[in-house]
Amino acid sequence: MSVADRPIVSPASGDGSTYPEHHFLNHTSGFLSWALTLDHKRIGLMYLVGVMSSFALGGMFALMIRLHLWNFKDGWLSNQTYNQVFTLHGAIMVFLFIIPSVPAALGNFLLPIMLGTKDVAFPRLNLGSFYLWVTGLVLFLTALSITGLDTGWTFYTPYSIETQKGGAVLAATFGVFVLGFSSIFTGLNFIVTINTMRPPGMTWFRMPLFLWATYATSIIQVLATPVLGITVLLLSAERLLGIGIFDPKLNGDPVTFQHFFWFYSHPAVYIMILPAMGIISELMSVHCHKGIFGYRMIAYSSIAIALFGFLVWGHHMFTSGMADVTTIVFSALTFTVSIPSAIKVFNWLGTMYQGTVSLNTPMLYALAFIFLFTIGGLTGLPLGALALDMHLHDTYFVVAHFHYVMMGGTLVAFLGGLFHWWPKMTGKMFNETFGMISATIVFVGFNLTFLPQFVLGTRGMPRRYATYLEEFQDLHRLSTIGSLTLGIGLLVALLVLLHSLFYGRRAPTNPWGGATLEWVCSSPPPHDNFATAPTVGDPYDFNGIEYDAKQGGYVKKS
Repeated sequence: MSVADRPIVSPASGDGSTYPEHHFLNHTSGFLSWALTLDHKRIGLMYLVGVMSSFALGGMFALMIRLHLWNFKDGWLSNQTYNQVFTLHGAIMVFLFIIPSVPAALGNFLLPIMLGTKDVAFPRLNLGSFYLWVTGLVLFLTALSITGLDTGWTFYTPYSIETQKGGAVLAATFGVFVLGFSSIFTGLNFIVTINTMRPPGMTWFRMPLFLWATYATSIIQVLATPVLGITVLLLSAERLLGIGIFDPKLNGDPVTFQHFFWFYSHPAVYIMILPAMGIISELMSVHCHKGIFGYRMIAYSSIAIALFGFLVWGHHMFTSGMADVTTIVFSALTFTVSIPSAIKVFNWLGTMYQGTVSLNTPMLYALAFIFLFTIGGLTGLPLGALALDMHLHDTYFVVAHFHYVMMGGTLVAFLGGLFHWWPKMTGKMFNETFGMISATIVFVGFNLTFLPQFVLGTRGMPRRYATYLEEFQDLHRLSTIGSLTLGIGLLVALLVLLHSLFYGRRAPTNPWGGATLEWVCSSPPPHDNFATAPTVGDPYDFNGIEYDAKQGGYVKKS
């Protein structure tokens, strides 16, 4: 039976012949064997636990915000506490979840296996990067315990300098500084690994597109992150030493801080979304059982996005008083950067055309990504237009746009990738029915949360306000109901994955019919990834991949 003849995959447990007796999860046991491991797979899983815990914490703060906004006045949080809550929500979600979720967690686990090698180029540096991330996490939790961090996740001056509760600001900015080193080292490790450890036969244009996206992301991490590190270091020096850099009272310029911050933070948007796009390329091909449409254009567009990302930071600052010519140039570049993203979307749709689409859990998340990311991208166009941005800047329209790109994009793709590679990572299949239910609830809850916020923004509702006019209350309540629905969907997804660890069927080597190298090794992989050196071929050639009822999965027929 060919792949095309079997569109929906729900593998049975099989006879267990593909399930290894010894694999990376049980290779060695005990706390120290994990804490001191150099195995990229274990490091990836530790990252995964860390970022998902951070997401849970950030999500809790998000629900606190939405519940506070149920009434237009007299919310359950004080104004000062509300400022602290939305600051911690933004900072945790951006720095501790979205940026490391795909590159550090899934990237660490998958990159060497997809390359056909046993580990990354610098395993010790990889472990060190993880502990730098943990250190940054501890510093953020320290800021949480100190309280007083109410500057917003951007730490805009002069407020972040003048606020009286400076200990929290210093702890958080130092945490960002440490997290920056973790990001730089991870990116450097991935660049060297891809450049030097590709096996014979794996040319640049035989790499899976997830690796292209990871490579482009790593370039941004290495080049852009030092700017953020220097910026928060200067901010800390100004607070501690009274040096005039950003403080106008000391002849500093607060707009300079914005330029530095956004020169990093807009490329950082692509640190968040590029790996997600790489995931979607893999999901679209595998679950449509069809070679990816326009492989080279998708690969080149990843590099183009990385390069354009460095040129458009000024569109965050149209209201800051830049020269007219400068704003026009930034506006034009903003529209230009949408082209490579659009190329990817059209190529994904082209992959679906005449494909044999399996409407399983990973594919539902992939379809949700395309819908949500397209809305996020199209709503970015008004924000790139100078006249419209003057009205929409710092309103809930920006909040909705940002979340459609970052959460509707990165988070949804992350969930799709997690369900897609979960059998490979754990050796267990999840409950497909409840997985699909989780994807549906997440999709409905997300749109119910953020679509009303576009309307709020166009009507003039400012973001970050603890109180608002009574005329906005109905839309805020609709958004709050959506956030609770979204939370239920995410909880269902978590329970589905946790349930599979204890009660899931054993996963075959290749449950979905993929052609990339990670589907050659056992599920879960052995300690060194491959028992024998894998044969490199076209990562999107599905000819000869057929369903094997005995093993409950797909095999490559010679």
